[in-house]
Amino acid sequence: MKVVLMSGPDAETLRRLGRQLVEERLAACVTVLPEAVSVYRWEGELREEDEAMAIAKTAHPDRLVQRAAELHPYDTPEVLVLPVESGLDRYIDWVRSAGG
Repeated sequence: MKVVLMSGPDAETLRRLGRQLVEERLAACVTVLPEAVSVYRWEGELREEDEAMAIAKTAHPDRLVQRAAELHPYDTPEVLVLPVESGLDRYIDWVRSAGG
């Protein structure tokens, strides 16, 4: 099981993206956090943007990353795979059985 962290322009966009990933059984669950602020440098310019964050739980991180990049409105989306070292066995089993 892995956790995939994604940022996006707003909660509704990430909700739609998350729904698609769950429907395609690439994620067992996608949690959308509606408010975040990202400060970053892009194309030589310092930027600050309101965004939303999504946290996907998956047993198929490579396929999820590829599909998220296809669905995402950004040209270079933040899609990061984070390892899960341990957790509640029942939850991890559920992620695997849910197709995520």
